[in-house]
Amino acid sequence: MGHVGHAHSHHDHGHRAGGHGGHSHGVSVDADRRWLSLALVLIGVFISVETVIAFAAGSLALLSDAVHMLTDAFSIILALIAMRLAQRPAKGTYTFGLKRVEILSAQANGLTLLLAAVWLGYEAVVRLLHPPEVTGWMVLATALTGVAVNLGATWCLSRANRASLNIEGAYQHILNDLFAFIGTAVAGVVVMTTGFARADTIATLFVVALMVKAGCGLLRDSGRILLEAAPAGLDPDAIGDRLAASPDVAEVHDLHIWTITSGEPALSAHVMVHPGGDCHAVRRDLDRLLADTYGLTHTTLQIDHEDHTPHPAAATVSPHCAGDHGPRHRSEPHAH
Repeated sequence: MGHVGHAHSHHDHGHRAGGHGGHSHGVSVDADRRWLSLALVLIGVFISVETVIAFAAGSLALLSDAVHMLTDAFSIILALIAMRLAQRPAKGTYTFGLKRVEILSAQANGLTLLLAAVWLGYEAVVRLLHPPEVTGWMVLATALTGVAVNLGATWCLSRANRASLNIEGAYQHILNDLFAFIGTAVAGVVVMTTGFARADTIATLFVVALMVKAGCGLLRDSGRILLEAAPAGLDPDAIGDRLAASPDVAEVHDLHIWTITSGEPALSAHVMVHPGGDCHAVRRDLDRLLADTYGLTHTTLQIDHEDHTPHPAAATVSPHCAGDHGPRHRSEPHAH
Protein backbone atom coordinates (compact mmCIF):
# COMPACT_ATOMS: atom_id res chain seq x y z
CA MET A 1 0.00 0.00 0.00
CA GLY A 2 1.33 3.47 -0.76
CA HIS A 3 0.10 6.83 0.38
CA VAL A 4 1.46 10.32 -0.04
CA GLY A 5 0.32 12.78 2.62
CA HIS A 6 0.68 16.55 2.39
CA ALA A 7 0.58 18.46 5.66
CA HIS A 8 -1.09 21.45 4.08
CA SER A 9 -4.09 21.68 6.38
CA HIS A 10 -2.42 24.43 8.42
CA HIS A 11 -1.00 26.68 5.78
CA ASP A 12 -3.85 26.34 3.32
CA HIS A 13 -6.40 27.71 5.77
CA GLY A 14 -4.40 29.86 8.16
CA HIS A 15 -0.73 30.10 8.93
CA ARG A 16 0.64 29.08 12.29
CA ALA A 17 2.79 31.51 14.28
CA GLY A 18 6.23 31.63 12.83
CA GLY A 19 5.23 29.41 9.93
CA HIS A 20 4.72 29.66 6.27
CA GLY A 21 3.29 33.12 6.22
CA GLY A 22 6.41 34.94 7.34
CA HIS A 23 4.40 37.72 9.03
CA SER A 24 3.58 36.08 12.33
CA HIS A 25 4.00 39.29 14.29
CA GLY A 26 1.08 40.94 12.52
CA VAL A 27 2.94 43.29 10.14
CA SER A 28 1.49 43.18 6.62
CA VAL A 29 3.56 43.21 3.43
CA ASP A 30 2.15 46.66 2.55
CA ALA A 31 3.20 47.98 5.96
CA ASP A 32 6.67 46.50 5.41
CA ARG A 33 6.93 48.37 2.12
CA ARG A 34 5.94 51.66 3.76
CA TRP A 35 8.49 51.32 6.57
CA LEU A 36 11.26 50.30 4.17
CA SER A 37 10.42 53.13 1.77
CA LEU A 38 10.54 55.68 4.58
CA ALA A 39 13.92 54.38 5.73
CA LEU A 40 15.15 54.49 2.12
CA VAL A 41 14.16 58.16 1.76
CA LEU A 42 15.95 59.10 4.99
CA ILE A 43 19.10 57.24 3.98
CA GLY A 44 19.08 58.48 0.37
CA VAL A 45 18.85 62.16 1.32
CA PHE A 46 21.59 61.84 3.90
CA ILE A 47 23.94 59.94 1.55
CA SER A 48 23.82 62.83 -0.92
CA VAL A 49 24.61 65.43 1.74
CA GLU A 50 27.28 63.31 3.45
CA THR A 51 29.17 62.56 0.23
CA VAL A 52 29.52 66.26 -0.58
CA ILE A 53 30.71 67.06 2.94
CA ALA A 54 33.13 64.09 2.96
CA PHE A 55 35.00 65.47 -0.07
CA ALA A 56 34.90 69.02 1.30
CA ALA A 57 36.28 67.90 4.68
CA GLY A 58 38.79 65.44 3.21
CA SER A 59 37.36 62.72 5.48
CA LEU A 60 37.67 59.09 4.43
CA ALA A 61 35.67 58.09 7.51
CA LEU A 62 32.68 60.11 6.29
CA LEU A 63 33.11 58.73 2.78
CA SER A 64 33.24 55.17 4.14
CA ASP A 65 30.08 55.84 6.11
CA ALA A 66 28.42 57.10 2.93
CA VAL A 67 29.49 53.99 1.00
CA HIS A 68 28.23 51.77 3.81
CA MET A 69 24.89 53.59 3.79
CA LEU A 70 24.77 53.24 0.00
CA THR A 71 24.95 49.45 0.39
CA ASP A 72 22.14 49.73 2.96
CA ALA A 73 20.02 51.67 0.47
CA PHE A 74 20.85 49.05 -2.17
CA SER A 75 19.77 46.26 0.17
CA ILE A 76 16.47 48.01 0.92
CA ILE A 77 15.78 48.51 -2.81
CA LEU A 78 16.48 44.82 -3.44
CA ALA A 79 14.26 43.89 -0.51
CA LEU A 80 11.39 45.95 -1.93
CA ILE A 81 11.82 44.34 -5.36
CA ALA A 82 12.07 40.87 -3.82
CA MET A 83 8.95 41.40 -1.72
CA ARG A 84 6.97 42.29 -4.82
CA LEU A 85 8.28 39.33 -6.82
CA ALA A 86 7.75 36.92 -3.92
CA GLN A 87 4.04 37.77 -3.90
CA ARG A 88 3.59 36.40 -7.40
CA PRO A 89 1.72 33.08 -7.35
CA ALA A 90 3.58 29.84 -8.02
CA LYS A 91 3.00 28.66 -11.56
CA GLY A 92 4.70 26.95 -14.47
CA THR A 93 8.21 25.71 -13.75
CA TYR A 94 8.56 27.94 -10.65
CA THR A 95 6.67 25.64 -8.30
CA PHE A 96 7.60 27.71 -5.23
CA GLY A 97 7.02 31.00 -7.02
CA LEU A 98 9.84 33.57 -6.84
CA LYS A 99 10.27 33.52 -3.09
CA ARG A 100 14.01 32.92 -3.29
CA VAL A 101 14.62 36.21 -5.06
CA GLU A 102 14.92 37.55 -1.52
CA ILE A 103 17.79 35.15 -0.84
CA LEU A 104 19.54 36.07 -4.08
CA SER A 105 19.32 39.76 -3.19
CA ALA A 106 20.79 38.98 0.22
CA GLN A 107 23.71 37.26 -1.52
CA ALA A 108 24.21 40.28 -3.77
CA ASN A 109 24.07 42.63 -0.80
CA GLY A 110 26.62 40.60 1.15
CA LEU A 111 29.00 40.50 -1.81
CA THR A 112 28.65 44.26 -2.34
CA LEU A 113 29.52 44.88 1.30
CA LEU A 114 32.68 42.81 1.03
CA LEU A 115 33.80 44.50 -2.20
CA ALA A 116 33.23 47.94 -0.68
CA ALA A 117 35.16 46.88 2.43
CA VAL A 118 38.15 45.84 0.29
CA TRP A 119 38.23 49.21 -1.45
CA LEU A 120 37.85 51.23 1.74
CA GLY A 121 40.43 49.07 3.53
CA TYR A 122 42.96 49.78 0.80
CA GLU A 123 42.26 53.52 0.93
CA ALA A 124 42.58 53.45 4.73
CA VAL A 125 46.02 51.81 4.59
CA VAL A 126 47.20 54.43 2.07
CA ARG A 127 45.96 57.24 4.32
CA LEU A 128 47.60 55.72 7.38
CA LEU A 129 50.92 56.00 5.58
CA HIS A 130 50.21 59.47 4.15
CA PRO A 131 47.49 61.16 6.26
CA PRO A 132 45.78 64.11 4.52
CA GLU A 133 44.45 67.21 6.25
CA VAL A 134 41.01 66.60 7.80
CA THR A 135 38.50 69.26 8.90
CA GLY A 136 37.49 67.94 12.31
CA TRP A 137 34.42 70.07 12.99
CA MET A 138 32.81 69.08 9.68
CA VAL A 139 33.42 65.42 10.45
CA LEU A 140 31.90 65.78 13.93
CA ALA A 141 28.81 67.72 12.80
CA THR A 142 28.07 65.32 9.93
CA ALA A 143 28.62 62.25 12.10
CA LEU A 144 26.20 63.51 14.77
CA THR A 145 23.61 64.15 12.06
CA GLY A 146 24.26 60.64 10.78
CA VAL A 147 23.57 59.23 14.24
CA ALA A 148 20.15 60.92 14.23
CA VAL A 149 19.33 59.71 10.69
CA ASN A 150 20.37 56.15 11.51
CA LEU A 151 18.28 56.15 14.68
CA GLY A 152 15.26 57.12 12.55
CA ALA A 153 15.99 54.52 9.87
CA THR A 154 16.65 51.82 12.48
CA TRP A 155 13.31 52.57 14.11
CA CYS A 156 11.55 52.32 10.73
CA LEU A 157 13.05 48.91 9.97
CA SER A 158 12.36 47.65 13.50
CA ARG A 159 8.67 48.14 12.71
CA ALA A 160 8.87 45.87 9.65
CA ASN A 161 9.00 42.07 9.53
CA ARG A 162 12.50 41.14 10.69
CA ALA A 163 11.82 37.44 10.08
CA SER A 164 12.79 38.26 6.47
CA LEU A 165 16.51 37.78 5.79
CA ASN A 166 16.53 40.92 3.63
CA ILE A 167 14.83 43.14 6.19
CA GLU A 168 16.87 41.77 9.09
CA GLY A 169 20.03 42.24 7.01
CA ALA A 170 19.15 45.86 6.25
CA TYR A 171 18.27 46.42 9.92
CA GLN A 172 21.61 45.06 11.08
CA HIS A 173 23.45 47.15 8.49
CA ILE A 174 21.81 50.37 9.61
CA LEU A 175 22.48 49.42 13.22
CA ASN A 176 26.13 48.91 12.29
CA ASP A 177 26.06 52.32 10.59
CA LEU A 178 24.87 53.81 13.85
CA PHE A 179 27.92 52.45 15.64
CA ALA A 180 30.14 53.57 12.75
CA PHE A 181 28.84 57.14 12.96
CA ILE A 182 29.51 57.15 16.69
CA GLY A 183 33.09 56.09 15.93
CA THR A 184 33.37 58.79 13.27
CA ALA A 185 32.10 61.41 15.72
CA VAL A 186 34.76 60.36 18.20
CA ALA A 187 37.37 60.65 15.44
CA GLY A 188 36.12 64.17 14.67
CA VAL A 189 36.56 65.18 18.31
CA VAL A 190 40.08 63.72 18.36
CA VAL A 191 41.05 65.58 15.17
CA MET A 192 39.62 68.86 16.53
CA THR A 193 41.31 68.62 19.93
CA THR A 194 44.64 66.99 19.09
CA GLY A 195 45.14 67.41 15.36
CA PHE A 196 45.74 63.64 15.06
CA ALA A 197 44.47 63.17 11.48
CA ARG A 198 44.99 59.41 11.52
CA ALA A 199 42.02 59.11 13.89
CA ASP A 200 39.78 59.59 10.83
CA THR A 201 41.45 56.63 9.10
CA ILE A 202 41.24 54.46 12.21
CA ALA A 203 37.51 55.14 12.30
CA THR A 204 37.37 54.02 8.66
CA LEU A 205 39.00 50.70 9.55
CA PHE A 206 36.35 50.26 12.26
CA VAL A 207 33.64 50.72 9.61
CA VAL A 208 35.44 48.25 7.32
CA ALA A 209 35.41 45.63 10.09
CA LEU A 210 31.66 46.11 10.54
CA MET A 211 31.10 45.77 6.79
CA VAL A 212 33.11 42.54 6.62
CA LYS A 213 31.20 41.08 9.57
CA ALA A 214 27.80 41.99 8.10
CA GLY A 215 28.74 40.85 4.57
CA CYS A 216 30.06 37.47 5.74
CA GLY A 217 26.94 36.96 7.87
CA LEU A 218 24.63 37.61 4.94
CA LEU A 219 26.59 35.32 2.61
CA ARG A 220 26.63 32.59 5.26
CA ASP A 221 22.90 32.75 6.06
CA SER A 222 21.75 33.05 2.45
CA GLY A 223 24.24 30.38 1.36
CA ARG A 224 22.77 27.90 3.84
CA ILE A 225 19.34 28.43 2.28
CA LEU A 226 20.62 28.11 -1.29
CA LEU A 227 22.51 24.91 -0.37
CA GLU A 228 19.32 23.45 1.18
CA ALA A 229 20.81 23.19 4.69
CA ALA A 230 18.45 22.51 7.58
CA PRO A 231 17.28 25.71 9.30
CA ALA A 232 19.21 26.73 12.39
CA GLY A 233 17.73 25.11 15.48
CA LEU A 234 16.35 22.06 13.65
CA ASP A 235 18.43 18.86 13.93
CA PRO A 236 17.43 16.42 11.14
CA ASP A 237 18.86 13.41 13.04
CA ALA A 238 16.90 14.27 16.19
CA ILE A 239 13.69 14.86 14.21
CA GLY A 240 14.18 11.60 12.28
CA ASP A 241 14.64 9.66 15.52
CA ARG A 242 11.54 11.31 17.00
CA LEU A 243 9.45 10.36 13.98
CA ALA A 244 10.80 6.79 14.01
CA ALA A 245 9.84 6.44 17.68
CA SER A 246 6.16 7.11 16.88
CA PRO A 247 3.67 4.20 17.16
CA ASP A 248 3.47 1.89 14.13
CA VAL A 249 6.49 3.55 12.44
CA ALA A 250 9.16 1.04 11.41
CA GLU A 251 11.61 3.37 9.69
CA VAL A 252 12.09 6.90 8.39
CA HIS A 253 14.51 7.66 5.58
CA ASP A 254 15.00 10.16 2.75
CA LEU A 255 14.40 12.85 5.37
CA HIS A 256 15.01 16.37 4.04
CA ILE A 257 14.58 19.66 5.90
CA TRP A 258 15.26 22.92 4.10
CA THR A 259 14.15 26.54 3.90
CA ILE A 260 12.12 27.76 0.93
CA THR A 261 12.80 31.40 1.87
CA SER A 262 13.14 33.33 5.12
CA GLY A 263 10.82 31.94 7.76
CA GLU A 264 9.43 29.16 5.54
CA PRO A 265 10.95 25.79 6.54
CA ALA A 266 9.82 22.62 4.78
CA LEU A 267 10.21 18.88 5.34
CA SER A 268 9.79 15.73 3.29
CA ALA A 269 10.37 12.12 4.29
CA HIS A 270 9.63 8.51 3.39
CA VAL A 271 7.99 6.72 6.32
CA MET A 272 7.70 2.93 6.52
CA VAL A 273 4.84 1.63 8.67
CA HIS A 274 4.72 -1.80 10.34
CA PRO A 275 2.53 -4.37 8.54
CA GLY A 276 -1.04 -3.89 9.73
CA GLY A 277 -0.48 -0.28 10.79
CA ASP A 278 -2.89 2.47 9.78
CA CYS A 279 -1.08 4.64 7.22
CA HIS A 280 -3.62 7.45 7.44
CA ALA A 281 -3.48 7.60 11.24
CA VAL A 282 0.33 7.58 11.19
CA ARG A 283 0.41 10.46 8.73
CA ARG A 284 -2.01 12.52 10.83
CA ASP A 285 -0.01 11.85 14.01
CA LEU A 286 3.29 12.76 12.37
CA ASP A 287 1.82 15.92 10.84
CA ARG A 288 0.63 17.00 14.28
CA LEU A 289 3.97 16.15 15.89
CA LEU A 290 5.95 18.15 13.32
CA ALA A 291 3.64 21.16 13.54
CA ASP A 292 3.28 21.29 17.33
CA THR A 293 6.86 20.39 18.31
CA TYR A 294 8.98 21.86 15.53
CA GLY A 295 6.73 24.45 13.86
CA LEU A 296 6.96 22.55 10.55
CA THR A 297 3.67 22.99 8.71
CA HIS A 298 4.87 22.65 5.11
CA THR A 299 5.53 18.90 5.11
CA THR A 300 5.25 16.11 2.56
CA LEU A 301 5.25 12.56 3.92
CA GLN A 302 5.25 9.45 1.73
CA ILE A 303 3.76 6.63 3.82
CA ASP A 304 4.25 2.96 2.83
CA HIS A 305 3.89 -0.39 4.57
CA GLU A 306 7.18 -2.09 5.33
CA ASP A 307 7.62 -5.28 3.34
CA HIS A 308 7.66 -8.20 5.71
CA THR A 309 10.68 -10.38 4.96
CA PRO A 310 12.16 -13.09 7.19
CA HIS A 311 15.70 -12.53 5.87
CA PRO A 312 17.52 -9.86 7.96
CA ALA A 313 19.87 -8.88 5.13
CA ALA A 314 16.98 -8.05 2.85
CA ALA A 315 15.68 -5.48 5.34
CA THR A 316 18.68 -3.27 4.67
CA VAL A 317 17.51 -2.58 1.12
CA SER A 318 14.24 -0.73 0.65
CA PRO A 319 12.19 -1.80 -2.38
CA HIS A 320 10.77 1.73 -2.51
CA CYS A 321 14.07 3.64 -2.64
CA ALA A 322 16.88 2.28 -4.78
CA GLY A 323 19.22 5.04 -3.62
CA ASP A 324 18.45 6.56 -0.23
CA HIS A 325 19.57 10.08 0.64
CA GLY A 326 20.79 10.31 4.22
CA PRO A 327 20.61 7.94 7.20
CA ARG A 328 17.84 5.52 8.12
CA HIS A 329 16.04 6.22 11.38
CA ARG A 330 14.55 3.34 13.37
CA SER A 331 13.16 3.06 16.89
CA GLU A 332 15.96 0.71 17.98
CA PRO A 333 19.58 1.97 18.38
CA HIS A 334 21.17 2.74 15.04
CA ALA A 335 24.02 4.67 13.45
CA HIS A 336 23.42 8.02 11.74
